[in-house]
Amino acid sequence: MFTGIVEGLGTVKTVKRAGGGVQMDIQGDFPLEDVRVGDSLCVSGVCLTTVEVKDNTFEVDVAPETLSKSTFGQTKVGDRVNLERALSLGDRLGGHLVSGHVDGIGTVKAKRPAGNAMIFIFGVSEDIARYVIQKGSVAVDGISLTVNACQARAFEVSIIPHTTSITTLGFKNVGDLVNVEADMVGKYIERFTQHAAKGVQGPKNREAIDVGTLTKAGFM
Repeated sequence: MFTGIVEGLGTVKTVKRAGGGVQMDIQGDFPLEDVRVGDSLCVSGVCLTTVEVKDNTFEVDVAPETLSKSTFGQTKVGDRVNLERALSLGDRLGGHLVSGHVDGIGTVKAKRPAGNAMIFIFGVSEDIARYVIQKGSVAVDGISLTVNACQARAFEVSIIPHTTSITTLGFKNVGDLVNVEADMVGKYIERFTQHAAKGVQGPKNREAIDVGTLTKAGFM
């Protein structure tokens, strides 16, 4: 589990096809001395497992499913990526809970300055946009961001100078692709209410979860 607070950047050093997947070596810009084989790292929003670690470089395997849902299908040597190590129990949760299970790919539709910030508009599929709400949270390339406004197939965010200076958003341009993960809370609520609508019963003696239950409990 991650927070969406990017620790720094890394560089893709090698990209090798392996069956239907990809093996990548990534070199971090900041010390990774506590990263061990088997650890989870969030790489531009995608949770990947380290299979080899040497000095400040680690190797990961990217499965075909991940390639189909993320920008790693187009990754090449020299690409810059955002890096975040897994959340430790007791750490401050500065962003929001990010699983690293990307929902799909978005596109930078617009980019413009607004005071000291930079406004980005990202285009996404309706399947992703349905879970994005105004003032809610969304992860873009692993960065926890607050949604300013949303449409049927797009959403807008404000990026402060600090974020553009330490993440890949600093050099993203219109037309560039990004990994997008919507807040998982909305997905669970939808799943619960769908089951209730279909008459699926929960454990014995437990009230079915539906819109009325959530409203009564103060969630809606």
